[in-house]
Amino acid sequence: MKKMNSWMLAAILFCGLGYLTSCNGNATADKAATDTVAVETVKSGDVVMEGVKKYLVDSIGSQYSAGDMCIPVVVMTCTEGVNADSVFKWGDYWVFNYKVVGDTLKTVSGGNHSGKMLLTKNENGEYQVVSFEQVEDGAGNLSSAKRIFGEYYDAYHAVNSNENYREELRATAVADYVKAHNLPVKYYQDYGWPAKPIPQTED
Repeated sequence: MKKMNSWMLAAILFCGLGYLTSCNGNATADKAATDTVAVETVKSGDVVMEGVKKYLVDSIGSQYSAGDMCIPVVVMTCTEGVNADSVFKWGDYWVFNYKVVGDTLKTVSGGNHSGKMLLTKNENGEYQVVSFEQVEDGAGNLSSAKRIFGEYYDAYHAVNSNENYREELRATAVADYVKAHNLPVKYYQDYGWPAKPIPQTED
């Protein structure tokens, strides 16, 4: 597990590609690729992404110091359909646990768990993560990332190394969560850093 102090936490947005094969050599091409995927495919991808987020909250976020809520944030590197009921997702996965203090979400814990997930559809039509190969910490980080991401490594590296872009995306993910759960908060804050305003989302 890749735990980090909250003052070290980088940030990312949740964004997903479609269900069929949809992979890019760089992060800036992701939206263009998504726009070419059929509407039905994007909807299927959203169902798969719900399985990714549930796994991150239940199996990863639960291993960190608990807060009032866990907000997973994901940048997908590649999605490949195996068959009608199974899909691989390579991504830069993060979890952030927050507690509500006044009008602020304060980061309690969290960290990064990049890698490759295999999800399969259960009898209820929900996708569940059945395996997750993670990039290693320390000396094995680069070699394991190249092995796991393979031909998609450059796309992964482009996202993982762009801290400013990730912070913008994280803010959007927080805003979406706050709106969906009607939370009375205006800011989010990592330990040792100034509080940041939560962006207003469109209706």
